[in-house]
Amino acid sequence: MSDHSPFHTPPRFSATFDEHSIAQIQRAAATGIYDIRGGGAKRRMPHFDDLLFLGASISRYPLEGYREKCGTDVVLGTRFAKKPIELKIPVTIAGMSFGALSGQAKEALGRGATAMGTSTTTGDGGMTPEERGHSTKLVYQLLPSRYGMNPDDLRKADAIEVVVGQGAKPGGGGMLLGQKITERVAKMRNLPVGIDQRSACRHPDWTGPDDLAIKITELREITNWEKPIYVKVGATRPYYDTALAVKSGADVVVLDGMQGGTAATQEVFIEHVGIPILAALRPAVQALQDLDMHRKVQLVVSGGIRNGADVAKCLALGADAVAIGTAALIALGDNAPALEEEYRKIGSTAGAYDDWHEGRDPAGITTQDPALAARLDPVKAGKRLANYLAVLTMETQIIARACGKSHVHNLEPDDLVALTVEAAAMARVPLAGTSWIPGQGGY
Repeated sequence: MSDHSPFHTPPRFSATFDEHSIAQIQRAAATGIYDIRGGGAKRRMPHFDDLLFLGASISRYPLEGYREKCGTDVVLGTRFAKKPIELKIPVTIAGMSFGALSGQAKEALGRGATAMGTSTTTGDGGMTPEERGHSTKLVYQLLPSRYGMNPDDLRKADAIEVVVGQGAKPGGGGMLLGQKITERVAKMRNLPVGIDQRSACRHPDWTGPDDLAIKITELREITNWEKPIYVKVGATRPYYDTALAVKSGADVVVLDGMQGGTAATQEVFIEHVGIPILAALRPAVQALQDLDMHRKVQLVVSGGIRNGADVAKCLALGADAVAIGTAALIALGDNAPALEEEYRKIGSTAGAYDDWHEGRDPAGITTQDPALAARLDPVKAGKRLANYLAVLTMETQIIARACGKSHVHNLEPDDLVALTVEAAAMARVPLAGTSWIPGQGGY
């Protein structure tokens, strides 16, 4: 039969060996090395879009948006710290390092967070004057690498976050390519200039939760018991990791799902290690409840938070606050779409974010190139971030009022239903139109 026959079936890729999979095989065969990228998981997985809120009608009474208040404040670190962090909104900025980001970007994050009364976080690589100088509330990350760590900066911080794992790479370390290791970055991290740097995957100071408890006590003594101590874990075994963090003495647990972005790591890691934040949130809350520590030890969750609906769903499922990373960087880069031609020249596209780790970001956000970094105006970028945070907060309030809540923390699982069996099982809320929670009965 001729190929031009009207009955000819055109060729197509299989579901298993799709275009991306074939390209990955071809690249691996040609180079003999694995692929490294940033940008977080690309695959579709159960997420907050699979949940819906049940707005008030007769059985519940909504609040009038222009007449009745809906609170958004949250206090983090109330368990042991003498000086807990008081935030005006339940949205914080996640840890992203100077090195991965430009100094201008770190300043912009501090400006935007400060304008909205919330906190930002240092990330790996130490504390910069730009960030400390423009952040009224700054969380200092202590990572396995110890890059930039010194007791003076611990005391300058408003809280300390002990990073055990990140959602995009739990159990693994990230990569900072040599082109981003400038003299300043190298000095802060005690590294040679221009050499690729891989972060450690585990802390050298401990091998288990008993050692973690000792480290937390040490950090409290260094900071005179003033600073809240967070423990950040990548979402893998959230029940046990949360319980052990609490038993080790943490004031706050930060839980990072696999949709979270990353500076750079192996793609196979990003796509195949960890679990979605939707699947991790309820077991973490259950651990806190079983220990009678829910709301006493605060839970901050991150990994793919994009809008006020995502924030409201996290709070309804038991979180005290959320942290955003990728979304915050997108908010900074107002000129990215206009730079599409420049993105294409480096083999990327505005909005993909795969290649942010290579240090050639035309928008000046994820680069150490002075000319590129100068393109980002930290004042304007900070204002854009503040605008975005304001919208997230208002959207969260809109939903809370629609559910009859006078504070966003009054949202609860009863306000939610799921669209899929998977989401219902993970979030432990009923499948829409039924009272059935998979594994828990109902109809």
